Amino acid sequence: MRHFLQIATGVDVQPLLLALYRQPRLWNQNRIRTTYPGTPHAEVDDILLRFQAPDSNVVDENETVWYPAIAALPEARALVFALMARVQGERLGRVLLTRLPPGKTIARHADAGSPAVYYERFHVSLQCPPEALFRAGDEVVWMAPGEAWWFNNQAEHQVWNEGETDRIVLIVDIRCARLT
Repeated sequence: MRHFLQIATGVDVQPLLLALYRQPRLWNQNRIRTTYPGTPHAEVDDILLRFQAPDSNVVDENETVWYPAIAALPEARALVFALMARVQGERLGRVLLTRLPPGKTIARHADAGSPAVYYERFHVSLQCPPEALFRAGDEVVWMAPGEAWWFNNQAEHQVWNEGETDRIVLIVDIRCARLT
């Protein structure tokens, strides 16, 4: 595979999943990704944990800040920093939880812009029915719960959920150590 690499299995995601089920009010507090014109993410629900500052003058467009939802989800923070250690992360970018309901899709697109080039994209699957599939380029994968994946977000990709439960994923952008 060229666009996906499974980097971990057996990640204990249940504490975070339980915290999400206990706090449904956290979903969609900030809809920046789901409401801008032409967004491929119109059918998802998000919880932004770390993202660009909403009200600052951008000096470094790759800089991100923690959002208030992280205080309610310390379980996410533990997963993020374990992932950073695993991939030798040097800088943390965007961190969000995304939920794709049954019968919904993330439309075909390729990520662009400075953050997409600067950071590498990782997904930690929290809940995913086998009928929820992720395509990048000509490759298709099922991300089973408890798996962590790197994927090439600059390749054209899309996600569809034909299952009966939500697909919930922790997305983490990390600038990894470059040894050359």
